Amino acid sequence: MHVHILGICGTFMGGIAAIARAAGHRVTGSDQNVYPPMSTQLAQLGIDVVQGFDAAQLDPAPDVVVVGNVMSRGKPVIEALLERNIPFVSGPEWLSRAVLHDRWVLAVAGTHGKTTTSSMLAQILDHAGLAPGFLIGGVPGNFDVSARLGNAPFFVIEADEYDTAFFDKRAKFVHYRPRTLVLNNLEFDHADIYPDLESIQRQFSHLLRIVPGSGLIVNNGADANLDNVIARGCWTPREGFSSTGQGNARWSARLAGTDHSRFEVLFEGRPQGSVEWSLLGAHNVDNALAAIAAARHAGVPVARAAEALGEFRGVKRRMELTGTAAGISIYDDFAHHPTAIATTIDGLRRRIGAARLVAVLEARSNTMRMGVHKETLAPSLAAADAVYLFAPPDLGWDAGAVARQIGAKATTEPAIDALLARLVADLRKGDHVLIMSNGGFGGLHGRLLAALQSRR
Repeated sequence: MHVHILGICGTFMGGIAAIARAAGHRVTGSDQNVYPPMSTQLAQLGIDVVQGFDAAQLDPAPDVVVVGNVMSRGKPVIEALLERNIPFVSGPEWLSRAVLHDRWVLAVAGTHGKTTTSSMLAQILDHAGLAPGFLIGGVPGNFDVSARLGNAPFFVIEADEYDTAFFDKRAKFVHYRPRTLVLNNLEFDHADIYPDLESIQRQFSHLLRIVPGSGLIVNNGADANLDNVIARGCWTPREGFSSTGQGNARWSARLAGTDHSRFEVLFEGRPQGSVEWSLLGAHNVDNALAAIAAARHAGVPVARAAEALGEFRGVKRRMELTGTAAGISIYDDFAHHPTAIATTIDGLRRRIGAARLVAVLEARSNTMRMGVHKETLAPSLAAADAVYLFAPPDLGWDAGAVARQIGAKATTEPAIDALLARLVADLRKGDHVLIMSNGGFGGLHGRLLAALQSRR
């Protein structure tokens, strides 16, 4: 079967492409911006990619066109698709029909931690010899790929609440029909799609309605917004988790240090195993508890799961040390929500102690650019010793006001070149630079590293 994918260079759709290719299909695709590393990965899989969305790419007609959620009416390829009545489907629906329908699906949903928790869960199942399939919105260090078909029956998927396609405005995750569902947390986000928290909670409520009674819901027991969702209707057994044991948590942790690198896993207060790893932050302890609980539902003993997490190598762009130059360490992180920013800074602070922590932020997500989180942004950055805010002219809100809230240690720059120059001038030996963005940030990570290397 010839499968053509529109918007193929996104992480999710690129994962769909890899899985379709592994399933034996001929796969082609197109995107507006085709560039490494995704273009390279697709080429290595033997997948031809066309630049742009012209109608000619549908000649000859594929057997099915998989439509990414970046596509909209008015694009030539979409109009031709509809006029010629070529079969089409969304990415989540294709995955559900072609792969997930006969799998034990373990889905990870929530505002924060989906990618990391999904990666942990895939690592645990793989370490136990179960060879799961997975589709994750990042690249786990243990696999170096974001998606694979795997061996039946288990499939791990990062289940986000973005809308499915221009013709299907339901959340993506309702297509996955999980047997094991992790609910990490819930806050207001995706303001470009949802008007308020209530509308997101409604989507999560829809998700709970399709988990079978023989399944399991692993929920953050200290999250009131999730409690609200569960109270609307839940027909599936639940196991709550909280690193501190708050709320209705059956899973908790006993820390062996201050930086969260060692902890004991407790179930109903009784020790089950110990984790010693390289990750930082209380949020990752919560992620670990969720992954361990979900894996146990699939048959993996807790001690085996804890052992697997000791070998977990993290996720690219999640507190990833990209390099060190002139005695300065540079980290890359995906944080783009005040809660994630705060927990990321706290985790790094616990690891580096009194060393100077420099936070650099690009407010790039749609929600950030709309200014939805501007009132809570300053407190989330307060624990850094110096803060640099990238504030391009089209940002849409006053980043300077946020900088003034933070105080003299914060500054704004309207251009990446100016930001780079300021950093190179201000940084000193022993600094730890945390660069946060859910995009490429104009290559700032690599450019800063190169500039510091030349400074030596």
